Amino acid sequence: MSTQATSIRRSRDVPTLVAGAREGDHRAVARLVSLVENDDPVLPEVAAALAPHTGSAQVIGLTGSPGVGKSTSTNELVRAFRARGQRVGVLAVDPSSPFTGGAILGDRVRMQDHATDSGVYIRSMSSRGHLGGLAAATPQAVRVLEGAGCDVVLIETVGVGQAEVEIASLADTTLVLLAPGMGDAIQAVKAGILEIADVFVVNKADRDGADATYRDIQGMIGLGERGPGEWRPQVVRSVANRAEGIDDVMAAMDKHREWLTRPLPGGAGAHELTRRREARAAAEVEAIALGALRARIGNLRGGEALPTLAARVAAGKLDPYAAAKELLSTLEV
Repeated sequence: MSTQATSIRRSRDVPTLVAGAREGDHRAVARLVSLVENDDPVLPEVAAALAPHTGSAQVIGLTGSPGVGKSTSTNELVRAFRARGQRVGVLAVDPSSPFTGGAILGDRVRMQDHATDSGVYIRSMSSRGHLGGLAAATPQAVRVLEGAGCDVVLIETVGVGQAEVEIASLADTTLVLLAPGMGDAIQAVKAGILEIADVFVVNKADRDGADATYRDIQGMIGLGERGPGEWRPQVVRSVANRAEGIDDVMAAMDKHREWLTRPLPGGAGAHELTRRREARAAAEVEAIALGALRARIGNLRGGEALPTLAARVAAGKLDPYAAAKELLSTLEV
């Protein structure tokens, strides 16, 4: 490794890193994402420097059960977006060990086709025990890729199953991948992951049962109640390992993108994309504020306030709600 690469890898010089990321230096982008993942003290400075360059990328989430072909589909979508001349960032979240915290970050292996493409940045992230299919650092990592000039950010979730719905609050468009023979006909009548899709992709559509899965999903969508002008999820077929049906997936996403940018009735020029992004920003701000609050409460464990209140609650002299209220009053606002 060159001296310059080593310097960037260890650097905490935020203006230099942001400038490098804006110029397409993958090492600078990698360093910024690492700062985000490690919750580095310079993170507020990173966020402030990136803020003017964020908010324009198309954020697409891919989720579904393990084995449905998320990584293969992501690989083909990257190829399709690059054919349009767009810069693409990929955040692939892998499950981590509950014992060591480690993870096999396999998506880099699956997406080697784009390893030498300067217009593609691929980053595998460990979930580090965070539930919901994403890593806790994913929202800020998206901001890094937006700030680095990516036109499209693809987020591939862990693939933990029916409860993996957090991606819907982060993505502009959410793709739910299904495959025949994996129980998705039963899942179609359940609450959870199938309710978050903007586009359903029946992958491995060359297998027996694909038509039945397609019909089941269409039937489930038909049972849903929608008001005038509301989005009706699209259902498309694909065989990602043969690059078949990817044009249909792209067309469905384009259609959803067009719907997102239509003016809302009585919205004074606002549209659904604005509403979703404002909701996403609100959740992001709330998460940062709650994290800071938890850190302050954690610091109280070394003092007297929390142990004293805990002793009173344990002795039945104070209820936990009153104790929490008293504890919050000791924190600086």
